[in-house]
Amino acid sequence: MNSTRSVIEATNIADILLENSRIDDFCGYDPFDGLNSKIFSKMGLNNFPIGRIAWLQFHKRSFVNFRKLAGIEKARNPKGIALFILGMMERRRSSPQKNELDLAVSLGDWLLAESADKGVWKHYAWGYHFDWAARAFYVPRGTPNAITTCYVSRALYKLSEATGESRFADAAIDSGFFLDGLYQHTSSADYYGYIPGETAFVHNASLWSAALVAQAATHTGDLRMSERALKVARQSVGMQKIDGAWAYGTRSHHGFIDGFHTGYNLEALDSLRNTLGTDEFDEAIAKGMNYYRQHFFLPDGTVKYYHDRIWPLDTHSVAQALVTLVKVGRTKEDFARAELVLSRAYATLYSAPGERFVYQKGRWFANKINYLRWTQAWAFYALSLYTANMSTRLRENLL
Repeated sequence: MNSTRSVIEATNIADILLENSRIDDFCGYDPFDGLNSKIFSKMGLNNFPIGRIAWLQFHKRSFVNFRKLAGIEKARNPKGIALFILGMMERRRSSPQKNELDLAVSLGDWLLAESADKGVWKHYAWGYHFDWAARAFYVPRGTPNAITTCYVSRALYKLSEATGESRFADAAIDSGFFLDGLYQHTSSADYYGYIPGETAFVHNASLWSAALVAQAATHTGDLRMSERALKVARQSVGMQKIDGAWAYGTRSHHGFIDGFHTGYNLEALDSLRNTLGTDEFDEAIAKGMNYYRQHFFLPDGTVKYYHDRIWPLDTHSVAQALVTLVKVGRTKEDFARAELVLSRAYATLYSAPGERFVYQKGRWFANKINYLRWTQAWAFYALSLYTANMSTRLRENLL
């Protein structure tokens, strides 16, 4: 695909995704929102752990959207809103528009208002708009978590840079103290937990928390926070496999290696080294990028979900692949691969009649449910980042 045409097509599709999401007031369904079901709650099944997981997984895995029947309403998701803001901030680099900045500011103010209860958590922090059940833990709605807080903080930092409004940066900095409060020190590891009160160690949450704690530390001059962030990052780097891979986490059922969490790890380490101006993690990032390039792509640009399996094709995986290639890899070959990834994604995961990306495509069937956070928000951010960086390279004749 011609690079200029690729940028134009990516811009046009991002325009469509943004406009359609704006029409819906950035409300939508989510793969994990099953426990928002009014029917499930009325039946009293929410009191049974196995029932919660089964009900949630039923809605997540179903190819038919039963949410209306189950009494699940569309809603805004803080992480999804953060991704839209991040995308709009990227678009400003190539074609700044005041109406989009105004929209981003209004969404940023919504995020400030939707912070978890500071009377309980003491600092700005964000979670999902639904109860969340997994094998490792159960998280009631309103409980903040590391990943959502990290993405919201990133969006607020960018928004503050664009507007000069200190309220956004102040909240982002304050959230760094919440993340630092998730620090866990055990006899075998130093890491940031995923949610308060739980001890599960997953690398992407720990590394992204380290990146945002370090960013808050640079604003406040808190050297102890910086040191903890470095200690935590060193822990995950030390657990990187010889070939450059990371398992998802340390528990027995966390041994899988998938593309978008690997991309999270690499992007977080890249952010941390840029924030602290260190080259300590260069080797780990280079090794991880080599593994990522070798194990998560087919020659035609198909993005694999797992290191050893292709299926399902997944919009989230594609989006993080674009982010990782363009933002972390940044070689000429990475940009060429990103073009292939986009071309293949359009052919396999984009519905032109529906003007949106589908959730997943399996070997035999496609799940075409419209998920705002997992698909459209991620796609919008990735396309916007891709367009901004490709446009810059085209202007500088680097392609």
